Amino acid sequence: MKLYSYFRSSASFRVRIALALKGLDYEYVPVHLLKGGGQQFAEGFKAMNPAALVPVLEDDGTVLTQSLAIIEYLDETRPQPRFLPEDAAGRARVRAIGLAIACEIHPLNNLRVLGYLSKTLGVSEEQRNAWYCHWVETGLATVEAMLAGNTHTGTCCHGDTPTLADIFLVPQIFNAQRFKARLDHVSTVMRIHEHCLTLPAFAQSVPALQPDVE
Repeated sequence: MKLYSYFRSSASFRVRIALALKGLDYEYVPVHLLKGGGQQFAEGFKAMNPAALVPVLEDDGTVLTQSLAIIEYLDETRPQPRFLPEDAAGRARVRAIGLAIACEIHPLNNLRVLGYLSKTLGVSEEQRNAWYCHWVETGLATVEAMLAGNTHTGTCCHGDTPTLADIFLVPQIFNAQRFKARLDHVSTVMRIHEHCLTLPAFAQSVPALQPDVE
């Protein structure tokens, strides 16, 4: 199994957590998103993923893209521990929390968007960072509302064991902290984030511990 990853990519971070929770060994293949104009644009990599994005997971000849698809593939092919609850309502809740991050926050703030804002639209660094923080802070406020006071919220987003929701939450907080976004308004989110980082699978997957860290 090979994971094509970039240490700072939050989507790659999600898959690293998922692989660690499943106890799966893999070869880490670094793809630097900035050096030489971006190694993700090399023809060999684009042959695997025409979108020129990380992560890519190669599993015994099967090439998988998109972090959500990869994580659900891992959950279906290696069933324990489960990333989704047994009941339909629980699965819907976990997916909704995860998608609130993956679809409503992350796409507005990924490297491609930030690069377009700076290089094509000519916004200043201050304006770009304000854009980033606005969407992270408002998006996380929504996630907070989904978690706070809900009887299904435990030490993790849904109960007391990590699910797909936690796998998506933790990398987003790392990004928010990197850009110095405000987080004092999301106390439940931060409690869960801090708890997850006490778990080995999350702790070993952080960007600072990856082989391509700079």
